[in-house]
Amino acid sequence: MPRVVPDQRSKFENEEFFRRLSRECEIRYTGFRDRPHEERQARFQHACRDGRSEIAFVATGTNLSLQLFPANVHGDQRQAPTREYVDFDRETGKVYLKAPMILNGVCVIWRGWIDLQRLDGMGCLEYDDEKAQRQQDSSPGSTMGNSDDRKIR
Repeated sequence: MPRVVPDQRSKFENEEFFRRLSRECEIRYTGFRDRPHEERQARFQHACRDGRSEIAFVATGTNLSLQLFPANVHGDQRQAPTREYVDFDRETGKVYLKAPMILNGVCVIWRGWIDLQRLDGMGCLEYDDEKAQRQQDSSPGSTMGNSDDRKIR
């Protein structure tokens, strides 16, 4: 089974799922809901610095587990995310995040920001033309999964 669909751009532009999530909308951090708010704030910042986070699109209820760095083609070595993917310095009180992934067979980038106090913010999906082209050019029919593959219905 191929990792990506043949016409990714068409699927991204025409499928309702992607059209909804490609518009900037409200998002929330969903990790550790059973913990006190102050602990959730600390855990969220620690997770971001570690290169991961769990978010939900409020309007649709769509949950994503984000990996905040590009897929590592040389194995599963953990790495600290760069400022391109996790930026605490752009605006006081917010963190800006970027997470590339393959979602339902389409190469996308999740981009957004989260308020460090409220643990909510705004985010959306963007079509990742560069990665889509690389995936199309790579060996067809590969069934090797990667940490950036996501399937949501």
